[in-house]
Amino acid sequence: MILRKSPEEIEKMADAGRVLARCLTMLSGKARVGVTTEELDLAAERFIRSQGGEPAFKGYRGFPGSICASPNSMVVHGIPGPYKLSRGDILSLDVGVILDGWVADAAITVPIGNVTAVAGRLLATTRDALFDAVEQCRPGNRLGDVSAAVQRRVEADGFSVIRALVGHGIGRQMHEDPQIPNFGEPGTGPELAEGMVLAVEPMVNAGTHGIRVAEDNWSVYSQDGSLAAHFEHTVAITGDGPRILTPWHLDEALRPARARASAPQPA
Repeated sequence: MILRKSPEEIEKMADAGRVLARCLTMLSGKARVGVTTEELDLAAERFIRSQGGEPAFKGYRGFPGSICASPNSMVVHGIPGPYKLSRGDILSLDVGVILDGWVADAAITVPIGNVTAVAGRLLATTRDALFDAVEQCRPGNRLGDVSAAVQRRVEADGFSVIRALVGHGIGRQMHEDPQIPNFGEPGTGPELAEGMVLAVEPMVNAGTHGIRVAEDNWSVYSQDGSLAAHFEHTVAITGDGPRILTPWHLDEALRPARARASAPQPA
């Protein structure tokens, strides 16, 4: 059953989303050469608690970190630890915040210094696919319209949608109905209605769509070792159209990737 939220409840989720967005902006500034993912995790937890919130991921189903930090071919669910960032890495940062009992969830993938042309294009495509999908989060559309928007953008740019991982509904619980695949047919699935809140999250491989789970039973990698990217927003469906509740603004953080993505490519 898809739970719909009142306007007042959506405002509470937006409060959590603003804390989360500021946290991601802070992390994107700290993610630089020589910094460990554990240091980013500690910074995120300090920030979230300083704002009166709780890290939604810490202890969730036994997850040990406050954030997921997933470099390079790791798609999602990376456990923060001693991994030290290097120039040319890309790093996916996934954060959840609980504030006054309501959850927000969002993710970005940031370049560490200058990255390869493929990495730059991958980040740009995955980010654009997210916003294509958000545009479909309108009353009267179908869930398949959201999924198909991701797939169209990703495959048109020559990358692969990960089919074994999905977005989700969100509210008082991190994971609510519906599941949101990143591929599908327009005009199919449940009809979207005012008050639904969705965590829309394209997860994309530069190579094939297959994945594998590491021995820690958390970290998910691209099966072929290719680079992976992840972007996510919590989005409310309103009568005025989609409302992003986790409004990160990361143009500066993503500029190196965009610059490399738009640079002329050798023939």
